[in-house]
Amino acid sequence: MLPELDSAEILRYERHRRSEVKTYSSYKSTNSPWIGDVPEHWAIERLKQHVNDVNEQTRERLPQDLYIALENVEGWTGKVADAEQEVSFDSQVKRFQVGDVLFGKLRPYLAKVAAPKKKGLCVGEFLVLRSQQVSLSSHYLERTLRSKGVIDTVDASTFGAKMPRADWNFIGNMLFPIPPLDEQAAIVRYLNDADQRIRDYVSAKERLIALLEEERQAVIHQAFTRGLDPNVKLKPSGVEWLGDVPEHWEILRLKFLYSETDERTSTGSEELMSVSHKTGVTPRKKNVTMFLAESNEGYKVCRPGDIVINTMWAYMAALGISQQTGLVSPSYGVYRPIRQDNLNPDYVDELLRTESYRTAYLMLSTGITDSRLRLYADSFLGIYLLYPPIQEQAAIVRFIEKATADIVATIDRARRQIELMEEYRTRLIADVVTGKIDVK
Repeated sequence: MLPELDSAEILRYERHRRSEVKTYSSYKSTNSPWIGDVPEHWAIERLKQHVNDVNEQTRERLPQDLYIALENVEGWTGKVADAEQEVSFDSQVKRFQVGDVLFGKLRPYLAKVAAPKKKGLCVGEFLVLRSQQVSLSSHYLERTLRSKGVIDTVDASTFGAKMPRADWNFIGNMLFPIPPLDEQAAIVRYLNDADQRIRDYVSAKERLIALLEEERQAVIHQAFTRGLDPNVKLKPSGVEWLGDVPEHWEILRLKFLYSETDERTSTGSEELMSVSHKTGVTPRKKNVTMFLAESNEGYKVCRPGDIVINTMWAYMAALGISQQTGLVSPSYGVYRPIRQDNLNPDYVDELLRTESYRTAYLMLSTGITDSRLRLYADSFLGIYLLYPPIQEQAAIVRFIEKATADIVATIDRARRQIELMEEYRTRLIADVVTGKIDVK
């Protein structure tokens, strides 16, 4: 397992790891921006000279067949999740064999590239790539296709604004580094080992974050359900999942405090907003591509103080209070306060993302499967809100900020360490598969 590192130590660790390996003795130019210079003895050839795009279509699923849709492949890792066993096909799907590499051509920036260990079927949005030359290992092919240089190059070639797709003709004509087979095997072994160590490090940090979040939620739950006076008299809330609450607090359904709004933009010029279970409602990062139509016209407008909900992921607390005017997906829910002077937006934001409320969202969401649940307006507005006096709302927010400041700082630091380690892995893979370092 990697040592416990802070941000600066991660960078020092990277430099140390790089010092453990050597570069090759001589290089040559490839005239390919994503490859750069490669070792003199490596071949540089077009991918289609070694790989075929196999399009064996079928409607029949055999009992032993694995079924893979795009959502079953984790981006950038190649991990394949278990797909639904009972599935019917509205159209033909593709058959793949062990050793084939699946490349997600829809929204290729998601880097859904995998080499399944069992044969099976996949949706047509995958290219099924099969090595036709003994000189190219499928394991090396998978690793290299999932490297950032390849993904960025393919993504820049896509067509279609709302549903961008890659084309095999472009991918097949890309120049590709072909090391000798023994070096391909060494590259795969090295990256597998590095990847496992990085996964162990990230898993440890994620476990730490989960424990800290539990501690933070305990502090928040106590403040939101009991207030700040340890001697306050309590009364039954009448809501099972809320329990007893301070006697002087009101308990109101959200529909008496908020109303659904469906204000649409006519220009699409406002800033796009992201709704996340981690950050609430925030401006979308400039480097994140949205699944957008050619125009943002018709998107919902949210304004300061509005509750914005990602209806599909509400039970994961993908909601919050908007701090600015912006645009969100037409499928999101936007709820505007009926009055502004009786609600502290920070109080509502924090309260609605607590564990108790997430449980309520899950119970009230409807859908065929867990991955298709939606929290609709009637159900959301029927939820009870703990409603202390406005001054007490502000006091609770201040208390939580102070009581959890160290916890939040530690969580933020752990998340940043994970980001740095992921960045390190991305750079390491790119350097190794293009021969910038010799891992033999």
